[in-house]
Amino acid sequence: MFPQRVFPETTEVNSRGHLAIGGCDVLDLASQFGTPLYVFDEDMLRNRCRQFVQEFRSRHQETTVVYACKAYVNPALARIFKEEGLGLDVVSGGELAVAKAVDFPPEMVYFHGNNKGRDELRESLEWNIGLVVVDSFHELELLDRLANEAGKVQEILIRVSPGVDPHTHVHTTTGILDSKFGFPIQTGQAEEAILQALRSSNLKLLGLHFHLGSPIFELEPYKVAMELVLNFASQFREEGLILQEISPGGGFAIAYTRDQEPPPVGDYAEAIVSTMLDTCRTLGMEAPRLVVEPGRAIVGPAGVALYRVGAVKDIPGVRKYVSVDGGMGDNIRPALYDAAYEAVVAGKMRMEPSDKVTIAGKYCESGDVLVRDITLPPVEADDVIAIPAAGAYCLAMSSTYNLNPRPPIVLVKAGEARLIRRREGYQDMMLCDVI
Repeated sequence: MFPQRVFPETTEVNSRGHLAIGGCDVLDLASQFGTPLYVFDEDMLRNRCRQFVQEFRSRHQETTVVYACKAYVNPALARIFKEEGLGLDVVSGGELAVAKAVDFPPEMVYFHGNNKGRDELRESLEWNIGLVVVDSFHELELLDRLANEAGKVQEILIRVSPGVDPHTHVHTTTGILDSKFGFPIQTGQAEEAILQALRSSNLKLLGLHFHLGSPIFELEPYKVAMELVLNFASQFREEGLILQEISPGGGFAIAYTRDQEPPPVGDYAEAIVSTMLDTCRTLGMEAPRLVVEPGRAIVGPAGVALYRVGAVKDIPGVRKYVSVDGGMGDNIRPALYDAAYEAVVAGKMRMEPSDKVTIAGKYCESGDVLVRDITLPPVEADDVIAIPAAGAYCLAMSSTYNLNPRPPIVLVKAGEARLIRRREGYQDMMLCDVI
């Protein structure tokens, strides 16, 4: 059966028996723009933005929803997030440049990262960025010095590591003690960082940030970590910490396969907000502004990757490989995390699945496999394969491995497709080379 729940909301099977997204037949899109091709559903993007704002603000009005750009951002998407009233969470000078390119309100931009460079911090100060989320003692000293040179007082959050395991993949767990991110609470380093920030002449500490990892399918880790961090913060009231903001980061899960059931946005909001309000009441604290940072949960479900089939290799009694014209260069997640995806044959949506196949990429690595052992209708050369839930991290972590150009992106809505990133060409890949 067609796993519609993991495709964008506007997805349907049209009268031709083809997959259609945003009113656009994906076979027509593949013909017009070529493959590989990434398709983003604009309605889905905007609906997810509004859902996060509504679910959190209906429970705590003083909530800021900040889109985590690392999931994927470009100027067209940044404009959508700006129009929907979201902030941006950036982690590099490049993501900062995208925000500047679309005149994003600087006060709505949060700068994250465990090793921000001197030039990146100086640039953020010159642009009057809203908040810097400080992640190390080195950064505390460097930012204080740079703010002094700029004649400014920079507002900051301290990122703490609460030591809570959200049971995600080892590579995407960030809130435990053994992590490169944040000041650990358990070792006393978070306490030391808070006291140093409060003493800093050119930094104003507004609150604390933590991030547990992603994707998190459970609600309990958010509750445990929120209560723990608020209790920790309450210890510094006499030292002058007035907790104006707290952020549990993001990490909200999405369904990649038909059998995955992530909590609804409202359940995440209820768990986080109710724990925050209850704990603040117990501690006699005024509830701070809440900052949440969805990335994958907004852009992931809105994106679909299209590939065209080339060679089909059948090893009798072993496996049938269906090779496509993309792969780990545009989606490294299966090779990196063993990430699982669904797939459909976009032009054969009314045909019964009958063949177990493995969808392999074109890159010169045996591990370049997009989907293992999935049952599809009979697949042949020139068929178009569609892989849903591809909007997050695929393009953000894409590469030009084997000097294959990165794919274009189209935004679809009401039967219209708009190119928002063109396909790279060979000359693009050599622009920085010096001969």
